[in-house]
Amino acid sequence: MIPLKNTLTKVTFMLALMIAILSCDQEKVLSADEYPNEVTSYVAKHFPNNAILQIVKDSDGMTKSYEVLLSENISLEFNRNKEVIDIDGKLKLPNSVIPENILQYVTTNYPEAYIVNWELDDRKQQVKLDNGLELEFDKNGSFLRLDN
Repeated sequence: MIPLKNTLTKVTFMLALMIAILSCDQEKVLSADEYPNEVTSYVAKHFPNNAILQIVKDSDGMTKSYEVLLSENISLEFNRNKEVIDIDGKLKLPNSVIPENILQYVTTNYPEAYIVNWELDDRKQQVKLDNGLELEFDKNGSFLRLDN
């Protein structure tokens, strides 16, 4: 019979090994024929004048995302469902990529500014304006606060 101490040691070692394997961050630069259709369709629709320079598939444990670099220094991030969750640029983002409520709020309250970054997480959305202001909105696009 195996002593209890050895069994606990083996189980602990196996758990640590599984955690290490699952937490390994793996990035893979995709070739053009590996680009997800959802990503290329989104880019073609909203950024027709920007070329895809690179798509990196990032697998981190149980999560997966796609980091997309476009010409004119625009970066996009898509979640594992291939839905856009982050758009970052230096120039004005196309109105078509900004949720209507947020776009209307920014246009009304900051008519001289434009959006250069939009981000979505589990609970909120954020935009950054060209003047440096950062605005937070809930998931439905209702203004929450100024995050300076």
